[in-house]
Parts: sequence; structure tokens; C-alpha cells
Amino acid sequence: MDNAGLARVAYKIRKNAVTAVYSAASGHPGGSLSIADIMSVLYFDEMNIDPKNPKNPDRDRFVLSKGHCTPALYGTLAERGFFPVEDLKTFRQIDSILQGHPDMKHIPGVDMSTGSLGLGISAACGMALAGKIDKKDYRVYSVLGDGEIEEGQVWEAAMYAAHYKLDNLCAFIDSNGLQIDGPTKDVMNSDPIDEKFKAFGWNVIVIDAHDIQAIKDALAKAKTVKGQPTAIVAKSVKGKGVSFMENNVSWHGSAPNQEQYEQAISELDAKLAELA
Repeated sequence: MDNAGLARVAYKIRKNAVTAVYSAASGHPGGSLSIADIMSVLYFDEMNIDPKNPKNPDRDRFVLSKGHCTPALYGTLAERGFFPVEDLKTFRQIDSILQGHPDMKHIPGVDMSTGSLGLGISAACGMALAGKIDKKDYRVYSVLGDGEIEEGQVWEAAMYAAHYKLDNLCAFIDSNGLQIDGPTKDVMNSDPIDEKFKAFGWNVIVIDAHDIQAIKDALAKAKTVKGQPTAIVAKSVKGKGVSFMENNVSWHGSAPNQEQYEQAISELDAKLAELA
């Protein structure tokens, strides 16, 4: 898909995410909106996946390590055809498969159940090593939050991935600078993220998380690197695409009311019209 098409898909994912959170009256919109461009490129341009055969053993894998940002994941899977877009309105309801964190047992297209921060990247490392042992060509992708990397388990996984030369593993760090309790630099400063991953033996690429071509180029470069996992530090805007959510930490885990929802959808629709 061309860049304009991927940008449109990203805004559809944002609409899906906002609709899911509004319908549930709970959820995490901020960090979901910041990764929409990454999700668009992965699922509509990069990954070898098939909605009609979601368990294909040769498929590429994706692990949402920051597992609370399911509005982005579910919004992407629905847009890609894994389940109906209309199902997003059942998000977080007791009888819905679309619970607040990913569930690999019940949701088509979900490769790993996550939620406890740090768990996802560790599982992604295991998947990547399994691919090496089985001599498979699939690649493993993961998205972590910059608040999540305060977890020690993330750095154990980073050390593991470099030790086992998992060059089939590519991790995005959604670097939006905000977490539930405030700016990451105030809560537990993890900068410089790029230098830390380099020190752990990773190939590191720093990009604008909202530049479609930059995301494509980083993924292409990652596939040429041998003997090292790749970390793509993606500088993003939390709440991207909705004016009153952008760079506003209060939207980390809050749902919009009807007026706010209508404004958000109006803004996203306007952006889609610009991209048409």
C-alpha cells in the first residue's frame, strides 16, 4: 500500500480506537493513538499475515507489550478483517471477546496475551528464538511503551535478545514522553533510550513515529541487519490526531464523554478528508 493509503488507514485505526473506548466508557486512548501509524504500516504493508488463517505457523508475529493499548490493536485487527469493525463497540463488555488486554485464546489475530508490563517483549524473544531453532523465516514484532521500559524485565529481555542474536526480532519503543503518573522524565527517567539499547547490543534506529516512510525505511533496514535484534525508538505524540488529547497525560486512561467523542470523530474525519 502507498504512503497515503497507509496514512488513511492509521486515521481509521484512530477512529476505531476512540469508538471502542467511548463505547466502553473506559480504556486507554492516549497511547493507542500514538502507535496508529506503526500499526498501519505493520499490518497493511509489512507483516506476512492472513485474516483467513490467523494461526498459520509461518506467519509473522506481533506482540503488544504495552498490553493496555488494545484499542489500537483491536482497531487494527478489525480494519484488517480479523473480525467485524462493529464488534469494537463491545469493547470491555463482560460477554465480549474484546477485553481490556489482549487474549490469544479468543481473539483472532492476537499472538500473545499481555498486560503485565515487560511480559510481552519477553514472550516476543521466545517466539523469535523458536523461529531460529525451527529454521523458520517469520519475523517477530513488538511495541513497548516508554513508561513500560522502566520495568526490569524489559532489560532482561533486551540482554537475552542480544545474547541469542535474535535478528528476526524488531521492537518499537513508543516514545511519547508520558505515562499514567506524568512525564516519564519525572517518574523514572529512562533517557537516553537509544543509547541504552545500543549498550545492550541492539541495532537501534530513531524515527518520527508519525512519518509513514520513516517507519517503512526502518523496517526495511532492520531486515538487513544480521546477528542483532533491532529497536526502533519511535518519537511520538500521545493522543495523536485528537487536539484535546495530544500531549495530555490525563488521556492516558480516560474515556471521552459524548461531546468529546463527537469532537474527536469530527477531527479524525476531517483528517481523513484531507488525505482522500
